[in-house]
Amino acid sequence: MFNTDTIYEVVIFSIGDTKSGSKMGKLQLKDPNDDSLLNCILWEETLNRMDSKIFRCGNKLKIVSGSFNEKYNNCLVSALELVEEALIGLNEEQTNQYYDGIMSYVEKITDEKLKLFIKNYFSQHEDLIKISPAAKLMHHNYIGGLLVHTYECCQIAENVANVVFQRMNMNNLYAACILHDIGKIFEYKVDKESGLVDYDEEFKKDWLSHTQYGYSLCMNNGFKEVARMIAAHHGRTDWGAIIDLNEKDLESWLYTVHHIDDLSAKFGKINVSMLK
Repeated sequence: MFNTDTIYEVVIFSIGDTKSGSKMGKLQLKDPNDDSLLNCILWEETLNRMDSKIFRCGNKLKIVSGSFNEKYNNCLVSALELVEEALIGLNEEQTNQYYDGIMSYVEKITDEKLKLFIKNYFSQHEDLIKISPAAKLMHHNYIGGLLVHTYECCQIAENVANVVFQRMNMNNLYAACILHDIGKIFEYKVDKESGLVDYDEEFKKDWLSHTQYGYSLCMNNGFKEVARMIAAHHGRTDWGAIIDLNEKDLESWLYTVHHIDDLSAKFGKINVSMLK
């Protein structure tokens, strides 16, 4: 049953268009009492009455007014109350720790050409890299989220290397972990006041996706194997991959970054509150 005292946590939020051309918000909330999920709809009129920062991932909310279905797992919301704001991202100390952590993995690369390429790229784009989220909705979607996700991928690669990657070129694996999502520094934009993440329309004019950007970046600089791991990291073409891992007779190393990326996205420090 619906309890007006229940404090929910925002899981994801997005805005889309209805068939009539009006805006509609989709909000997923989690009940911390039993981890059950509540899917909510907000019509344009309701959205216009609310400050967009109320929908930040991790925020604690109460439903003041809404219409529920019989199972109480869907709700048409007409009013919300913000109980507690979530953090919008990493603090300065955390940012520097994760950035330096990634650079420590760059130092593990013994291919000097590859190492210098990554160090120069990070130096040129340091400011963007430090604030970029790793996604709009699904994982690490906060200021500095890309740093956390990238560092986690490097850690996973290092920790399983002796078990399953004995014949891997670790230079290429570390490089692919570090660069597989680098296009997201341009693909996304983040509001540094509200913490909300959205797509950058200018990026879409030139690139299909961050995968295409990372693949092109590495191919154009002569790092073919790194480029191909990046091309495959989404696993399937309908998930955004350039190389579909369902194809036959692919080299075994092509699968590595896909699985590493997936582990971080599903089990890593997904919400910034986990970093406390």
